[in-house]
Amino acid sequence: MGASKSSAFTKRQNQLALIAKALAHPARIAIVELLLKKQSCVCGTIVDELPLAQATISQHLKELKAAGIIKGSIAGNSICYCLEQKTIQTLSDFLNQLSTYTSPSKCC
Repeated sequence: MGASKSSAFTKRQNQLALIAKALAHPARIAIVELLLKKQSCVCGTIVDELPLAQATISQHLKELKAAGIIKGSIAGNSICYCLEQKTIQTLSDFLNQLSTYTSPSKCC
């Protein structure tokens, strides 16, 4: 979305679109699921857990980080990743809002 068009939407709408775009790849979903499962920072094991090359995983991590879904910290010679709680909460709030939707009795 061009900068001129994104200004027509709220900050939250733009953030949710960025999150959704970053999550729109099965490898990124797998990375997020791995981080959820581990419940802690994950360093080198992401490459061991997924059937992808290290460079490919690095690119997916870059996209997730750019969207604010994960954060990374340097630990020795590697970077450890974990989920960014604030972004996860924003996504959770939106999905909860969707899950409580009830279709009107007269809908197209």
